[in-house]
Amino acid sequence: MILNASGCLDAIVAPDVARELDVFVTKTVTPLPRGGNEPVRIAETDFGMLNSIGLANPGVEKFVAETLPRLAELELPIWVSVGGFSADDYATVCATLDGCGEVAALELNVSCPNVAEPVESVAELVRAAREATSKKLYTKLSPASPDIAAVAKAAASAGSDGLSLVNTIRGLALDRGSLTPTLSTATGGLSGPALRPIALAAVYSCFRATGLPIVGMGGIESGRHALELIAVGASACALGTILFFDPEAPGRIRSELAAEAEALGFENPSDAYAVAHGDEAPAPLRHVA
Repeated sequence: MILNASGCLDAIVAPDVARELDVFVTKTVTPLPRGGNEPVRIAETDFGMLNSIGLANPGVEKFVAETLPRLAELELPIWVSVGGFSADDYATVCATLDGCGEVAALELNVSCPNVAEPVESVAELVRAAREATSKKLYTKLSPASPDIAAVAKAAASAGSDGLSLVNTIRGLALDRGSLTPTLSTATGGLSGPALRPIALAAVYSCFRATGLPIVGMGGIESGRHALELIAVGASACALGTILFFDPEAPGRIRSELAAEAEALGFENPSDAYAVAHGDEAPAPLRHVA
């Protein structure tokens, strides 16, 4: 199953690209409207892309009233990325979306590197969200954690139904002429090819620790990249930076994924699920639905 990474595709502007996905994931929604960070908010690097958008969004009430009905026209399962600055923020957004039939699942963005993070632990944020909604919850974790597997176990114990791995990691780019930071916030979230081995390691360790379904993401540019994430324990893959410059990526990567799996003797890409773990793979609790 192929999704987009949150914030990497505007489905209203590019509905034909979105319909090539199996699930559409929204930009992060917070309780109140946010204008985001000041420009410059995006910078290219030799190794990927830096962004410092700052969770710009219309707020959950306007999202439900205006954006969600338009996204429903895609006739795709919709996952809403949920953000905030406290456990109460996450609970508020989840409770508001709980009654929205158009929403298939909620992805808890507990690890955005471009805004101040809540003081509560990931477990507290997940628990607050779990108490506010009966919808499926996926928790998106930061690769900067010194022990991401332990964080994943805490999220699972608090009620997360799955994991999204990984969010961007903090990086910095300098202007070539002035040697000052390119982004207005100096640092931003690094995505793209440099994130790929980090994502593989995170999915591998978190799958072994939890057995939860995992949406793997981070630098996917080809079917081979997607297949490797499946092999370490991802039951779905999300495309991020590639969508900014290759709108045909979903269909191309889907075809390449099938071809790569067949070349290695797998009837379907899903047959490669968790093969990197060999006989030590934990029994998966369930797959992404």
